[in-house]
Amino acid sequence: MKFKFNSKYNTISGYVLMTFALCLLILVILFKFSMIQVYIGKLVKITAPIIWGFVIAYLLNPLLKFFEKYIAKLVNKKKEHKKITRSLALLVTMTVFFAGIIAIIASIVPEIIASLENILGNIQSYFDNIQSFIEKKYAKINNANPELKAFVYDQMDNIESLALSMANSLKPQLENLFSKDGMLASLTGSAWSLILGIKDFLIGSIVAIYILFSKETFLAQTKKTICALFNRRHSASILKVAGDASDKFISFLSGKALDSFIIGILCFIAMSIMGLPYTVLISVIVGITNMIPFFGPFIGAIPSGVLILLSNPKQTIAFVIMIFILQQFDGNILGPKILGNQLGVNAFWILFSIVIGGGFFGFIGMILAVPFFAVVYPMFCDSMRTRLKKKNLPVDTEFYKNGRNASTANVSAAGVNSDKSEEKPKE
Repeated sequence: MKFKFNSKYNTISGYVLMTFALCLLILVILFKFSMIQVYIGKLVKITAPIIWGFVIAYLLNPLLKFFEKYIAKLVNKKKEHKKITRSLALLVTMTVFFAGIIAIIASIVPEIIASLENILGNIQSYFDNIQSFIEKKYAKINNANPELKAFVYDQMDNIESLALSMANSLKPQLENLFSKDGMLASLTGSAWSLILGIKDFLIGSIVAIYILFSKETFLAQTKKTICALFNRRHSASILKVAGDASDKFISFLSGKALDSFIIGILCFIAMSIMGLPYTVLISVIVGITNMIPFFGPFIGAIPSGVLILLSNPKQTIAFVIMIFILQQFDGNILGPKILGNQLGVNAFWILFSIVIGGGFFGFIGMILAVPFFAVVYPMFCDSMRTRLKKKNLPVDTEFYKNGRNASTANVSAAGVNSDKSEEKPKE
């Protein structure tokens, strides 16, 4: 007797097995998470040069395109020479890349270290300045309220003791920053780990050269693999999402980097004119934190303002006004000019993505979370629109603000009208 399989039951069995496998995987992740972390760490360590290569190639690709466009005009006058053009553009790109890194290390890093050493060495005088400033400004209040004066001075003494103890512990590490057993060595685990990190970066740079030189071939192979693994509809959807995500990421990161660089330069010029202390250090802090959308200026301005307050309290208000004017210029003129309206996401969701990204991945997560959410959010909205249209429900968000009952017959009519008008929803 021949046994006949029922396709319906086969499908159910397949879903049961998939569900069981997923539950088993979740249990393994929960109970063996530390072991999984170890294996993931080993995998990342082994593939570090490849990861560096892809990251460097991805970030340098816009710069390569820029140089390639102008070099092609010089080389391809009579005949097209793709390999020569690509080789020259790649040579210029990598030269600019390494020259920029060397220039930053040679010029900015020593200034930052000198500023930090100066801060740690003058903690005592900073608190004396603040105490003298408070005594001059609030002399009458202090004389009328001796208890308040004693309380304020006690709190300042406690803060001063804490700051001095921290400074005394950090100062020797800062002085031995580049020594074998210095801070960088402790941050990386050992001096050998630092050497391995530099080695991975250099090998990654070589990998990036190979990737950039043959990037069209690698992209074609990737598309070929996706088309082989998925059907036409899914492969087209994957390629579209990947293309949109790549465009948003690179345009946001490159535009924001240029914007932050300009803001850092303007901050340096303004502070130099005003004669404010720690010009290089604060300009670097303001420029780097400006990479975080919307909330980066506040993150950078608060510690910088505290630093100015400690060194010279009288200049704090001038610094705050300067930062406010600078960020207004960035938010209303420079930022929109460079970035445009690329995100198209409500400010609440930007705050949400920054908090979640920063909580999981720190400062890098705060930067990358916003473009990542800007990619995921439209995908979610498109999915919701598709589901609403299948149910003959309206897709316009304004409809749901009217307080109507979604189960009434009016909803179906409104859904049909909304499909006909094909109005774009306002999320």
